[in-house]
Amino acid sequence: MLNFKAVFAVLLFSFISTTCWANENVNYPIKIQHAFGTTIINQKPVRVATVAWANHEVPLALGVVPVGFAAAKFGDDDGDGVLPWVKARLEALGEQTPILFDEGDGIDFEAVAATQPDVILAAYSGLSRSDYETLSMIAPVVAYPNTPWSTDWRSMIRINSTGMGMAKQGEELIASIEKEIASRAAQYPELKGKSAMFITHLDSTDLSVIHFYTGNDTRVKFFSDLNLVSSQSIRDLSRSGQFSGEASIEQIDAFNDVDIFVTYGGEELLKPLSHNSLMSKMKAVKHGSIVMLGSGPLATAANPTPLSISWVLDDYLEALAAAARKAQ
Repeated sequence: MLNFKAVFAVLLFSFISTTCWANENVNYPIKIQHAFGTTIINQKPVRVATVAWANHEVPLALGVVPVGFAAAKFGDDDGDGVLPWVKARLEALGEQTPILFDEGDGIDFEAVAATQPDVILAAYSGLSRSDYETLSMIAPVVAYPNTPWSTDWRSMIRINSTGMGMAKQGEELIASIEKEIASRAAQYPELKGKSAMFITHLDSTDLSVIHFYTGNDTRVKFFSDLNLVSSQSIRDLSRSGQFSGEASIEQIDAFNDVDIFVTYGGEELLKPLSHNSLMSKMKAVKHGSIVMLGSGPLATAANPTPLSISWVLDDYLEALAAAARKAQ
């Protein structure tokens, strides 16, 4: 949902682009350690490509348009492969959409190579070692630090900006976003201390297993930015290196410490939940403390990224606060 604050916040990032990124005083080579070893960047990258989810938002927020990035497959309402906050940022920079990589069947290595990048950013991704090694034959690759799909938004900015030779601007961007989140979250005191659980792949025709994101996932990590906490039950069930988990419906009592239940999908899922003999016993379901994210921009941006945070923050906070007011 578009609003003045969101547009203003997206355009506000342009202050960073006024810094002359080509002349920043950076000592090369830059060495970045990650899950697959160490990447060495010997000189300032000019042509920046990104793969996987949202890595392109880091250079865009810093005023640099990548030579290519992955097309959006989820939350892209108009089907052009570009999410609304990315489109707004490109327009603010006066730039056209660059080459979009189709990653429906995995990384398109030929398309990435064709953009002739100086560096490939993938701090938030699920790269396999084989992916990493193939991409490394094209250009130096900035991979995730520890485990797939577990890099939080701060680390995504910090690692990718370092790979661009823009570490200082990356820290400024982090500070700017943190200030914005703190200011807007403070307007919803009812969220403070409430516990939240993010359930995924909810199928109303088969509620025998509950799938959820663990404390390692960026969506769950984002709860703490919004003054929420991850429930003890989720922390207990989170396994090292795994961003998702599951539990049998018979274990539903374990989640009675959850105040707010967040999931994808729409209102059509609520009735099956409330009518299920076991699911209906879950405290958050019983009290109606549920946030249904749908499948549009709000659902997409619940996984926080540099540009999406400002775009949906007010809507997300309002939905969470409405659920919190029903919690008991």
